[in-house]
Amino acid sequence: MRTTSVDIQQELNRLEEMILAGFNIPLTRRTIVDEDRLLDQLDEIRLSLPEVFQQAAAIIQQKEEILLEAEEYGQQIVDAAQAKRSQILDESDIIRQAERSAGELRRQVQQECEGMLQDTLEEVDRKRRACQQEIEEMRRQSVAEAEAVEQGADDYADSVLENIEQNLLDMLRIIRNGRQQLQPDSSEEDHSQFPKKISKWVK
Repeated sequence: MRTTSVDIQQELNRLEEMILAGFNIPLTRRTIVDEDRLLDQLDEIRLSLPEVFQQAAAIIQQKEEILLEAEEYGQQIVDAAQAKRSQILDESDIIRQAERSAGELRRQVQQECEGMLQDTLEEVDRKRRACQQEIEEMRRQSVAEAEAVEQGADDYADSVLENIEQNLLDMLRIIRNGRQQLQPDSSEEDHSQFPKKISKWVK
């Protein structure tokens, strides 16, 4: 069973090692590799690519969780401010009932408290909106980064596979040319043993 610990870079390194360990054709820059092993390694790379996409999705999920936590924290601040306001108003009612002779002073204190509370609520609301905007920007950046990672992985994988495909085509062309050059100059007996020689080269 495959896990998220599979490292696509490690699989690509193995592919590179496989190519470097292939049979070098003398006087050329061509290398013959085991086709089955090469195809198996390409399958490993294809299977590991979705893990890159899962990592990008995890980043988006993490940013969304941060946004939710920030919204909850902002709501807690608002609730606490409203509770404080209710407490102040209750205390003002008690003072009004207990000290009717000091009504003017009480009204002045209440107005000052309400003004301070309103300023506090407005400040909290401004900070909450600023926090939401910042988190939204972080989320957009995370989505953009995840999309860039996904596109980069696709482009890189396609480039690697294209290079491998071209190398294989070059190898096949070299083999065909070699066979065409050997067939006219070989006897019937040598020609009958030619596939065995080619098979030995491929291994």
